[in-house]
Amino acid sequence: MREFGNRVAAVTGAGSGIGRALAVELARRGALPALADIDGAGLWTTAEMIERVCPGRCPTVTEVDVAARDEVQAWADEVVGRFGGVDLVINNAGVGVVAPVEEVIWEDVQWLMGVNFWGVVHGTTSFLPYLRHSTEGHLVNVASVFALVGVPAMSAYCASKSAVCGFTDAVRQELRLSPSGVRVSTVLPGGVSSAFARSVRTSARVDADALVTTSSRVALTAPEGAARAILRGVSRNRARVYVGADARVIDWTSRLLGTGIEPFVRGFARRLMPASWKRP
Repeated sequence: MREFGNRVAAVTGAGSGIGRALAVELARRGALPALADIDGAGLWTTAEMIERVCPGRCPTVTEVDVAARDEVQAWADEVVGRFGGVDLVINNAGVGVVAPVEEVIWEDVQWLMGVNFWGVVHGTTSFLPYLRHSTEGHLVNVASVFALVGVPAMSAYCASKSAVCGFTDAVRQELRLSPSGVRVSTVLPGGVSSAFARSVRTSARVDADALVTTSSRVALTAPEGAARAILRGVSRNRARVYVGADARVIDWTSRLLGTGIEPFVRGFARRLMPASWKRP
């Protein structure tokens, strides 16, 4: 997909962060955005931003809980019913839980896996039959560099993003074996400056203020830069798209050192969440 003009692009998690930046950038490039998020107010803010940047290019917005299979399928049917097809699907919606494994609340893990993993599965399976009809269909699933390294107090998050990587890699291989023109990309962002750290669920011993402060310090990439990197990866048909220099460093370091990277990760975690490692 070298050009995005008049391509129908469905984006989840479009109410903020990378999803919002993707929606605006796609509109700039002439795409027809179909946006979804569970946050209706955030979605309408994104739509208003697109209207200011690209007058007359009004996106479709739909409140969708990506963890609910029926809602995602209904949204996919709605998008194709309105536009006659879909060309690009970006499963971007994501949430976080920060808590030592012994303090994780089971309902929080279910919530996180429902959005981060099952949301990707639902988006893939609901849209894939429609993507097959596009001349340049492309599926993009957003994981994280935390799929490559285990981070203390983020066991559930790391598990969900590792699952996204494995699932997406398998789907890509299937589509290469089958008579399909659909391309598939896995996105691995490093630190991206957004409100993500403020929205995560934490345990009582996690220092929420330290989490937000340290996350902002290591967030090296703006959402707009992340969006451009993702679309550049799509246009070049990259199987894996690394967002930010830190993502590439983590990738290469984990390959080079293996488990030898773990002391560096622990040092990062101590700075990020000092209260997590103190006895009550």
